[in-house]
Amino acid sequence: MPWVVAAALFMEQLDSTIVNTAVPAMAASLAATPLSLKAVVTSYILSLAVCIPVSGWMADRFGTRRVFMSAVAIFTVASILCGLAANVPMLVAARILQGIGAAMMMPVGRLAILRTFLKAELLMVMNFVIIPALIGPLLEPTVGGLIVHWLSWRESWPRWRSNPRQL
Repeated sequence: MPWVVAAALFMEQLDSTIVNTAVPAMAASLAATPLSLKAVVTSYILSLAVCIPVSGWMADRFGTRRVFMSAVAIFTVASILCGLAANVPMLVAARILQGIGAAMMMPVGRLAILRTFLKAELLMVMNFVIIPALIGPLLEPTVGGLIVHWLSWRESWPRWRSNPRQL
């Protein structure tokens, strides 16, 4: 379980900042100005902050494991929807959904760790879980830059969608 929670926290932390690096490329592919994407950047953090308090209640009401697995599923589906967004409003809606999933992943994952491990093991396990989450923002500029520079899927996607034989 620590590996799953650590991976989820890493993805959540990486995703909270990676959009900043990609704003110019996203604006170009969505035919928008970079300044018009400020809602894309803030919608994730805002929905994350608003939904974190509800996550503890949901874990108590529906079960820690069920809420955590649902959060990972919501986050994953929302990430796919972000990649498929055709315009800025769709991307903002997908980022809000992604923030909702992330809001449940972080505290509920930590709660699952607290409820699973003995107090003597807790410090070691929590350190194991937290370190990948702290590495995410450190890797973001490099990972974001590499993705935007080498994986220009947005520019090639409309061409192969309109003519699948070009693949």
